[in-house]
Amino acid sequence: MTVATIGQRGNSSPRELTRMGDRISFVYLERCTLHREDNALTAEDAEGVIHIPSATIGTLLLGPGTRVTHQAMSVLGDSGAGVVWVGEQGVRFYSGGRSLTRSSALVEAHATKWANRRTRLEVAREMYRLRFPDEDPAGFTRHELLGREGRRVKECYRREAARVGLPWNGRQYLPGDFNSGDPANQAVTAAAQCMYGIAQTAVAALGCAPGLGFIHSGHELAFVLDIADLYKTEIAIPIAFDVTAQSPEDVGSRTRRAIRDRVNDVGLLKRCVSDIKQLLLSTETEEDPTGDDTDRVTLQSDHGVEVASGRNYADEYTYTYPGSDEVIW
Repeated sequence: MTVATIGQRGNSSPRELTRMGDRISFVYLERCTLHREDNALTAEDAEGVIHIPSATIGTLLLGPGTRVTHQAMSVLGDSGAGVVWVGEQGVRFYSGGRSLTRSSALVEAHATKWANRRTRLEVAREMYRLRFPDEDPAGFTRHELLGREGRRVKECYRREAARVGLPWNGRQYLPGDFNSGDPANQAVTAAAQCMYGIAQTAVAALGCAPGLGFIHSGHELAFVLDIADLYKTEIAIPIAFDVTAQSPEDVGSRTRRAIRDRVNDVGLLKRCVSDIKQLLLSTETEEDPTGDDTDRVTLQSDHGVEVASGRNYADEYTYTYPGSDEVIW
């Protein structure tokens, strides 16, 4: 029997792969080397080797100290897994490969809600509701949302400073100059940067459009900033003040480590994914597009109708050439 080499082996078809809904959402690895053994991944460090069935991975998060062989990336691509290079526990985003779904349904839902002013405002209100569940933003204008959000964040700063017994003279941050602020402001900045990394990791894993924000705009990461803000008053700001109260020394790195630990404890990445789906999908009963593991490609026709791809429609629509079932490619 002749065994095909990796170069000769064909890509797995969608029917041969584990359904996305049955996969592990995220697998996080750090300080190890990833190899390939048959159709599985191996993660090797000083303590030994573990085997990871590549077809069960939704998205692989590669943390600090990871090295990946070409063969390992080949099997990940073959199995349809997403790969994202991150900081510890995903608190920073460095780079990303494909998303965890073959379907464009989620990014289309994102673009559809963003393109309509009414639904764009509705999503902005829902984001406010997620942040401040004790207040109903129904009927708020955008100007009112911005004003109320600003007031709530200011109150959060003052409340957390009083809780830990620190003086607070307001948010002071000069972009590009981390050391310009006092220790509390430095800690808040470091915590916010961690939130951006976590949000970008989730957005990249889902394949959403990072530039289409519902509150922020004009930047390639506008949607990432929207998602990061959901967790600032609940997680980022309290941790920043806790760390500063413990010691004013080295607050940046200490804050990042504290955020890393909290993110791991509360499963924030999974929560980000859930919140993004809640915001972008029309109803709770709408089918989750990230569970669609089929290669479904259609063509857009008139009046919102989609037709099958891979066919030549010349005869049907121009009556010039015979054979509408002719394969076009």
